[in-house]
Amino acid sequence: MSALEPLDVAAIEAERTRIRDTHLASDRPASSARGVHHVALLSADVERTVRFYQGILEFPLTEVIENRDYKGSTHFFFDVGNGNLLAFFDFPGLDLGPYAEVLGGLHHLAISVDPTTWQRLRERLDAAGVDYEEESGSSLYFRDPDGARVELLAEPLGEMYGHSVR
Repeated sequence: MSALEPLDVAAIEAERTRIRDTHLASDRPASSARGVHHVALLSADVERTVRFYQGILEFPLTEVIENRDYKGSTHFFFDVGNGNLLAFFDFPGLDLGPYAEVLGGLHHLAISVDPTTWQRLRERLDAAGVDYEEESGSSLYFRDPDGARVELLAEPLGEMYGHSVR
């Protein structure tokens, strides 16, 4: 199917309903996971990444260590709340090229903040000259210094648009 052919939205909704009815159990068991330990992204410049995530977004830097998988590479972490970490690697000496959002790759990273913090961080993005798109009065989408798409969401964990997703 080419991108120009019309979608059969009714068939897509019917399939979504079938999947929900087949797999979404009201009495589902507890997850085998304890939570997200960290999500790892790439950084072309450690200092620039720290200034952005800690300096603008107020995510405290928690550790800076050598990446065990690549000699000379830095692995560093930011606290994004609730025991979750956002991690980065740099790969000095490798030309990774610019960030590319591709099908099958990372689309965006959504981070929950309370509404007061959301407004403050919006003002900090403005002051830093970071372009963003605002959606539904509760989402800010922007790109980090390496081009990864980040969303600040003024919704509680486990909710989307006032609807429970957990």
